[in-house]
Amino acid sequence: MASMRKGYVQVYTGEGKGKTTAALGLALRAAGAGARVLIAQFIKKTKCCEHKALERFCDLVTVVQFGTGFIKGSKRTPAELRAAEKGIDQVERLLTSGEYDMVILDEINVAVHAGLVCADTVIRIIDEKPAHVELVLTGRHADKRIIQKADLVTEMKEIKHYMKMGVGARKGIEM
Repeated sequence: MASMRKGYVQVYTGEGKGKTTAALGLALRAAGAGARVLIAQFIKKTKCCEHKALERFCDLVTVVQFGTGFIKGSKRTPAELRAAEKGIDQVERLLTSGEYDMVILDEINVAVHAGLVCADTVIRIIDEKPAHVELVLTGRHADKRIIQKADLVTEMKEIKHYMKMGVGARKGIEM
């Protein structure tokens, strides 16, 4: 696929379910159009059902994980900080490599909020993004400066969630 004419910056944030799901939908749509997609997952380290599905598009979609799992407490561990730093270094290199038409930084907003990644670093990534690359940032607690830099911002708001009725994460839906 020829590169997109102009790539925009999209942010999916908020307390509701669906941020990563929306980004994965974009990845699927882009791959269907022949675009090359990088999905860089911060925080997360486990493989879920979406990874199995995306393997079918391995010629167009690359998934890399830079996390140690769910973050607990307010103090960051050296392993968490190293994983995030490795992720940022790799994302910066790959974003400008010309290899990808879409780059998704999944849970990057959480990584910023938790102190794993500096908001200024994400803003620099936005500023250095090649013009044709679509950049998608997901996660709760999006920094106000990142929201200002974005071209599209969607806030997921929870109205009702079956988890509050005791329903746990379901394979193929939440994991």
